Amino acid sequence: MTSLPTFTAHNGFALPAIGLGTYGLRGASGAASVTSAIDAGYRLVDSAFNYENEGAVGRGVAEAETDRAAVIVTSKLPGRHHASDKAPWSIDESRYRLGLDAIDLHLIHWPNPSQDEYVQAWTALVEAQQNGVVRQIGVSNFLPEHLERLERETGVLPVVNQIELHPYFPQTEQLAYHREHGIITEAWSPLGRAEELLDEPVVTEIAAAHDITPVQTVLAWHVSRGVVSIPKASSPEHQQSNLAAASFVLADAEVEAITALGRADGRLFDGDPRRHEES
Repeated sequence: MTSLPTFTAHNGFALPAIGLGTYGLRGASGAASVTSAIDAGYRLVDSAFNYENEGAVGRGVAEAETDRAAVIVTSKLPGRHHASDKAPWSIDESRYRLGLDAIDLHLIHWPNPSQDEYVQAWTALVEAQQNGVVRQIGVSNFLPEHLERLERETGVLPVVNQIELHPYFPQTEQLAYHREHGIITEAWSPLGRAEELLDEPVVTEIAAAHDITPVQTVLAWHVSRGVVSIPKASSPEHQQSNLAAASFVLADAEVEAITALGRADGRLFDGDPRRHEES
């Protein structure tokens, strides 16, 4: 079993370098994939209210042979539930669907700044943490301006910000901001446009030099930058291969070469958090 490095937030909370993304994993097969991942060594499982799979994730966690206390289960509060009269029951609904007494890590999925209710959502998460139904709280797709407002208005800084981050969109400035403030960076879609990215000569050459796969090369790039990645993998073979990527160390020059693949139009879709609205 691979021993994973961990990254630590300002309050001492730590996440393993590689977790399991579960978007699209549903039903009995989704639950089985979660179970196999946990028993293979994954200790971070990522879900969301809007993934419509919290039940499958919860079943997968429950059926794993691994001690439940060793696994960090994440969910996310959707944009339509930001208001103070909706967020508390939404948090409970996620908890009930997951079958957990407490959710280990609960995030706000998007800031939805035009509706301007994300501080209400954050206040509800702070209260849920105080009440013991959520253990740690964070956000997803927040920009520094949103993070600063949360701390200014509530006095509580997120421990995690899950953002789009991959070699075509390396988020160097945002990553530096997170490091400065003790916020763990999680990367969603860590492989970006995988078909194109994995054929990039710089990726394939580095992979060949280390005798690893292009996917493992990109995941090792994330680890070298201090970023938690959460690639989705349904088969035990892919799960184990992804987990093993944490043990490969890239040279600084190799990390820089992959980072240089960044593009001005590198986002996967029009997901600028200043404009994007999630329902």
